[in-house]
Amino acid sequence: MFGIVRPCSHRLGESLKAEWMAHLCGLCLALRRDHGQFARIVTNYDGLLISVLTEAQVGAVGESRRTAGPCALRGMRTASVAQGEGARLSAAVSLVLASAKVRDHVADRDGLLARRPVAAAARRVAASWGRAGAHSGSAVGFDTGVLVDAVDRQVGIETLAGPGTPILTVTEPTETATAAAFAHTAVLAGRAGNAEPLAEVGRLFGRLAHLLDAVEDREADARTGAWNPLTATGTSLTEARRLADDALHGIRLALWEAEFRDGRLVHLLLAHELRRSVDRAFGSGPACAVHQPGPGAPYLPGGHLPPKPKEPRGFLPGCGMFLLLCCTCQMCCASDYEGPWSRKKREGCCGNCDCDCPCDGCDGCDGCDGCDCCCPCDGC
Repeated sequence: MFGIVRPCSHRLGESLKAEWMAHLCGLCLALRRDHGQFARIVTNYDGLLISVLTEAQVGAVGESRRTAGPCALRGMRTASVAQGEGARLSAAVSLVLASAKVRDHVADRDGLLARRPVAAAARRVAASWGRAGAHSGSAVGFDTGVLVDAVDRQVGIETLAGPGTPILTVTEPTETATAAAFAHTAVLAGRAGNAEPLAEVGRLFGRLAHLLDAVEDREADARTGAWNPLTATGTSLTEARRLADDALHGIRLALWEAEFRDGRLVHLLLAHELRRSVDRAFGSGPACAVHQPGPGAPYLPGGHLPPKPKEPRGFLPGCGMFLLLCCTCQMCCASDYEGPWSRKKREGCCGNCDCDCPCDGCDGCDGCDGCDCCCPCDGC
């Protein structure tokens, strides 16, 4: 799983959590239905925003949902999941961008991809995902060529970027790609007037995604010598934070101009949770009283010592466990799972919870009641 918008169920509440999971499962099942079991590995939190935006504009009408069969990650229960053009567009965008990401890692010879047999297999997978994404995109009237072009231009821009290059020059291809995908949800929903404001939302969301990824990877990239846009252009964290805050405000302004039939989940994800994602990336977010233990606590509750860490798996056993986790969707939907190689606990949907409210009984943001961020003045 990857993505910058990772909401916590304690903030979503029961009703909005059910909606969010409907879109997450809908994206996962759309990938499986149209492209096979292995394609589900590209399920991601940000991709489902496209499905959320589409449904928010048309409403959750009967044909937009279906009842999915029992899933082990839902305790073998059925569930209502999103379907239709929004989910298919989410799947297409996720596949094309995942294909580009794999090709980028192959070109950089990252990790196991430095080995020729592994790199060759990865190239075949990336090519297959790219073709599948283009086919799914065309089925809903979306030309994925704009995404491929953005990725290709990104490589050239990064090659030429250096000290003094504006950071927004580096983020432009990502902005263009996400703007096109978000704007197409207005086409699918039959709301032409929403295309322009949603393109602006997508453009600024793409900027944030690029900036936050650079901020989070900055130290690791410095250790490994990997290319980082902030380091390469000499952009300070202060300037990156200013740009991130400007993007957040711009997204709120653009959302104010768009018309939704039911915009509660969109508002919560793109106004509230996106702000928390920025705070988390820059280290200014609140700690979660529900999921995170106190710093440096040597004992578990009750005075017991924590369990001894498990020995890491070898390469081949880790590969087998990786495939098992992917095929059972545990990497996508489980609340936590064991890392395939490290055997360390990895968090799922609620793993990055940063909420400071231990209650689980609220229904999230209900429209604009008591909310001070749904208005473009940003201060009422």
